[in-house]
Amino acid sequence: MTRYLFTFSIILMAALSRLLPHPPNVAPITALALFGGVYLDKKHTFIVPIAAMLIADFFIGFHSEMLWVYASFIAIGFIGLWLRKHKGILTGIGATLIGSVLFFVVTNFGVWLSPTFMYPRTLDGLLQCYAAAIPFFRNTLAGDFIYVGVLFGLYEFAKKYLPDLSPQERKI
Repeated sequence: MTRYLFTFSIILMAALSRLLPHPPNVAPITALALFGGVYLDKKHTFIVPIAAMLIADFFIGFHSEMLWVYASFIAIGFIGLWLRKHKGILTGIGATLIGSVLFFVVTNFGVWLSPTFMYPRTLDGLLQCYAAAIPFFRNTLAGDFIYVGVLFGLYEFAKKYLPDLSPQERKI
């Protein structure tokens, strides 16, 4: 029960932080997707980031590229499942970087395809789209590394003091 409440509290705080004022693309969802893959059972790996997005988007608003955003977080959940069996500082850094790049590539491809944006449907238009998104990518990287560090660090730290968080009680 302690594991469930502690994990739910971490997830809720991260999801609610998306509703607070923050720089563009500095959000906890990549961290939640990775965290879910490592610490939650497989069905929650994908439910948690999508539910957090849906709840926050209900208040923030939806936009036409949401399918691409949601799909990228499902893909990042698969990276989290891989990370579950390969936990470590370097693999965590690599998984975070790959998740950030995946989000950048997938969502900006969706922007390029969107009829609401003015990029030509050419290779040059796609490159223009990616180039225009680079300032947001810096924010994505910063936010992802901060949130991954906080979520994973807090959970690993708490495992030392809350015995119910130990790995033998894997399923939530």
